[in-house]
Amino acid sequence: MTQHGIKEHSHGNVPIQTRSERPRSTSVADFEPISKLQEIWRYLPIDKLRGLDAEVMAEVADADISVRLSAGVTARTVDSTDPVVGQAGLPEDRVSAAAWTNASKTLVVEVPAEFSSTEASFIKIQPTSTEAKASHLVVKVGNFANATVVLDHVGVGSLAENVEIILGDGAQLNFVSIQQWESGSSHISSQFCRQGRDSKLKHVVVSLGGDLVRVTPTAFLSSPGAEVEMFGVYLADTGNYFEHRPFVDHIAKNCVSNVAYKGALQGAGAHTVWVGDVLIRESAEGTDTYELNRNLLLVDGARADSVPNLEIETGKIEGAGHASASGRFDDEQLFYLMARGVSESDARKLVVRGFLNEIIQKIGIEEIEQRLISAIELELERVGA
Repeated sequence: MTQHGIKEHSHGNVPIQTRSERPRSTSVADFEPISKLQEIWRYLPIDKLRGLDAEVMAEVADADISVRLSAGVTARTVDSTDPVVGQAGLPEDRVSAAAWTNASKTLVVEVPAEFSSTEASFIKIQPTSTEAKASHLVVKVGNFANATVVLDHVGVGSLAENVEIILGDGAQLNFVSIQQWESGSSHISSQFCRQGRDSKLKHVVVSLGGDLVRVTPTAFLSSPGAEVEMFGVYLADTGNYFEHRPFVDHIAKNCVSNVAYKGALQGAGAHTVWVGDVLIRESAEGTDTYELNRNLLLVDGARADSVPNLEIETGKIEGAGHASASGRFDDEQLFYLMARGVSESDARKLVVRGFLNEIIQKIGIEEIEQRLISAIELELERVGA
């Protein structure tokens, strides 16, 4: 049995170390109350949960969601008991289970087979109140379709969210999740991705605001030839706690994954956590994977925790590796710019912009890229980085 994320062992109780070992359930009762004793919550400021771990919470209302779809893409609302719900994954923590239980309705966005468009579809969530709310979204992409979907979180709110992404054979999806909350917001999002044969997913997470933001994207590569790219970018200031826990589960043969997250911390007390998990199962021969996390600390008193985990159960792979680093400015870069007449303040801004823009440019949607670049520059100007 398990309790508080602790597994019974012949030498006593030890923490559950492997993502694949965690219990999965849609019932809140199957998960213990959140505690720092549980590995998955060890960093989290529990006082900022704002009711997101409660057994009963409100449901996101129609007024909280606006949808703008590319021509040919459709959206419908179904009961959360509909067979389409739960195809991509199931909750592995208490908040996700609470959101699943309390969201009686699910928004389903469907991209038909062989659809292709460079125009993005947008789902915006902007809560109309600060009470804790639950939401559930399913994005289903048909065989050999090619689409872009943006999930945009703005305003002030407390949101527990489940997102399911289902890709058919040969499908391609560019999925962008933006967390640009205002102060006073808490957001925990569990995102599950199930990919078909030879499908390709680009999954981008952007976190720029909110008191507490925790995004846990999971990609199940259960069909041969599937590929996933997971990118993330974040800028944390005083009062921000951002946690990202990407997980890639290599199950089938000849799959490829690439994970790269980069963040900057510019306020005393800012705290970011990145825990990257990659599991290569015995059945996943021919796997090629790499994960990377880089953090730039701009002031004293900011904290970045970075933990890459790689578990390999077969030696028959193409390649596997990981890297993690957190540090201050590169003095040589600053010296180079200042030697050419750039002030120290402007030189620091240029370094930060270049550091983060490398990931922002992966988004591939000019409208979103320009918005995020402007937001970052505004924040840097405000603080005087």
